[in-house]
Amino acid sequence: MNRTDRLLALILELQRGGTRSAAQLAATFETSKRTIYRDVQALCEAGVPILSTPGQGYALDEGYFLPPLRFTTDEATLLLLGAEFMAQNFDAQYRAAAESAGKKIEAVLPRSSRAEVAYLRDNIHFVTVEALNNPGALEKLRALRGAIIARQAVRFRYHARHSQSGERSGQREVDPYSLAFMSGAWYVTAYDHARRAQRTFRLDRLESLTVLPRTFTRPAHWHYERRDEERQMVVRVLFDPQAGRWAQEARPYYWVDEAARRDGLLMTLRVRQLDEIVGWVLSWGGRVHVLEPEALKKRLAEEAERLLKVYQGEALLP
Repeated sequence: MNRTDRLLALILELQRGGTRSAAQLAATFETSKRTIYRDVQALCEAGVPILSTPGQGYALDEGYFLPPLRFTTDEATLLLLGAEFMAQNFDAQYRAAAESAGKKIEAVLPRSSRAEVAYLRDNIHFVTVEALNNPGALEKLRALRGAIIARQAVRFRYHARHSQSGERSGQREVDPYSLAFMSGAWYVTAYDHARRAQRTFRLDRLESLTVLPRTFTRPAHWHYERRDEERQMVVRVLFDPQAGRWAQEARPYYWVDEAARRDGLLMTLRVRQLDEIVGWVLSWGGRVHVLEPEALKKRLAEEAERLLKVYQGEALLP
């Protein structure tokens, strides 16, 4: 990064708010503290109101704003596509905000860039699950977003597909921390009081959502985690050479690693319990061989026997 770019990036970093030490800024821009001292001095001489607090670092005066930015074609396309994606996949209030932001970005684009940006937008599409056309789903998303902002607890009835305790449906009271959109579905990460631990809940599996008057304080150093440490059961499966390629296109959430071998593709996964992976393994039929654990091999054999009985008419589906 040349000095001109770094000076602009330094202003943008400070404009995010808060105080940054010289050491933090040096780490961010991969340079030395002495270089940061010189850059800050140069910005101050240019009239940028940077406040320096001994022992704490640098901050930008709250009343200072950069003049309007000029976006490159790639930057504008990225922002507009992102706005369109949010307009399609969030609730009404944020849809309107995303659409408004997109119009403002289009309005400040140079005329020379508009045609190229419009062409790219017309030919890049996000195809997502239209689950949120359901008014009930939109209402749940809106309520959870409001609860996260207001730091209010919520109560709902949750239907889990898999449960270590065997209880797949029950009442939950949680402190909602964040929302995430993954693989075509919304998830809320929250502190579950009954289990005294952080849990992630899929939005379309919860019912009777109620925002409670009780407020909570989210831990200062909290951040979203996939909670891989809870998935202690290692599963290794070997796909035959023909199926290996297609298995790579259909990696499940529990995927950890894979390695190509002469006899096929070795894939490693981590799960909390066998129920989470049985259906996925069965979907590959005889194209996959389970190497471990033994408990999964036994479970698959039992499922195969059950299927055989069902299709021979000796048993009925429950």
